[in-house]
Amino acid sequence: MIDTFDRPGKAKAEGTYAGAGTYAAAFDGKGKRIPRIGACAAAGVGRARAELSVLEAEAKGPNASAGAEASLTGVAAMARAEIASASASAGPVGLKVGLGVDTGASIGLGGVEAKFLGTGFSIGPKTSVSVLGSEVSCVVM
Repeated sequence: MIDTFDRPGKAKAEGTYAGAGTYAAAFDGKGKRIPRIGACAAAGVGRARAELSVLEAEAKGPNASAGAEASLTGVAAMARAEIASASASAGPVGLKVGLGVDTGASIGLGGVEAKFLGTGFSIGPKTSVSVLGSEVSCVVM
């Protein structure tokens, strides 16, 4: 929260979107000191986002994404597909309502996450419980 309490207001909306890429980062002088490598891809129809201070809100239409990452501090792989979702957060507390089938897992110094068909949990700095794509979360860092 301390990094966003004075964040100015910003809003963005998109129709269709798509993107994919790979990355490898380490010791680049921009705060990335832990070597990591990964790949990601995402596509969807309709996305809107707004942020102001510690408040954030986002709405998405049909979308799908997949990503994988490996670093010295952990590994992660997740595939996501949603029919639609809306999310909001105020400081450390977040709520997402939607219908999705996230499937994957991550483990590392940042915690543990496991989801199957949109239902699962996350334990760590972000603790959450998800059921069929809807989620309640709390960030403790």
